[in-house]
Amino acid sequence: MAWVIFILSSALVVFAAVKLAQYGDVIAVRTRLGGMFIGTLLLAGATSLPELLAAINALAINEPDLAAGSMFGSSMFNMFMLALLDLTNQQARILRRVAMNHALTASLANLLTALAIFFILADLPARIGWVGMDSLLIIVAYIAGVRVLQNQGGMPPAEPLPQDNSIPGLGQALFGFALATALLVVVTPYTVRSAEEIATITGLSEGFIGAALLAITTSLPELVATLAAVRIGAFDMAIGNLFGSNLFNMFALGLTDFFYLKGRFLSVIDPIFAQVGLLGVLLTSLGLIGNLARVERRWLFMEIDALLILIGYFLGMWFLYSSGLGG
Repeated sequence: MAWVIFILSSALVVFAAVKLAQYGDVIAVRTRLGGMFIGTLLLAGATSLPELLAAINALAINEPDLAAGSMFGSSMFNMFMLALLDLTNQQARILRRVAMNHALTASLANLLTALAIFFILADLPARIGWVGMDSLLIIVAYIAGVRVLQNQGGMPPAEPLPQDNSIPGLGQALFGFALATALLVVVTPYTVRSAEEIATITGLSEGFIGAALLAITTSLPELVATLAAVRIGAFDMAIGNLFGSNLFNMFALGLTDFFYLKGRFLSVIDPIFAQVGLLGVLLTSLGLIGNLARVERRWLFMEIDALLILIGYFLGMWFLYSSGLGG
């Protein structure tokens, strides 16, 4: 029964998150709130909202490791998707076609991930109220990074919406965005609770289930949005969504602390999750190198950099399981 609930609720989570991304893009352009810059933030926030809600619901059932596993594991899976898309698009090498400005987004994502890893290992006691100073610093670093992206022109200018009746109006987009958000809020607890039951049934730890199964599920909206962008040849948008989601995941990690009323959230995360975060940094670095190097190296029909990311992901998951994260 747990598997049935997990599959059904996961499908609803993906549906709601995709609708959030669609309506969020319409809202950004209809309101002229900064064009593609705001649109990209809304897209990253919308497709990453399942991770945040999953973390909050994991805290509600006293499973902080499930929350951390979902966040860090999602960053790993985003890079896995990047490599998979690069290998399956033989006519357009995605890692060769993207603009150089995504290097800044990927670097910021690595910076925030490394910052989160340091705070988990350092276990700094300072806090304001119940919220740790470490989480607040991650949030401040995210806001500063967004400002850097804006000032450096890291977001391309928006294209105007087509003037036809098929494009929703602002009122319809706001209503649809609110409905999709409500659906996520209602459904996500079932996904998290069923994931916990699956961990019990299979004998795996909640942390490994979070880093693998739950992380993949909450990352499916990013996959849908990225596939849609690749289908229309918007390779910059596809890569920006994946790197941007990794950046937003760390912001969501810091934000989760506000919902953990027992104290500092990062202090209760098992230090083993630093390994998950480091694997995310390594995979993102491989994607960044593939973006910057633009060296044509193939083994059979596969790009070497994309192949290394795929191998790194599977070896990383095996290492996490064998090193104790699997229970």
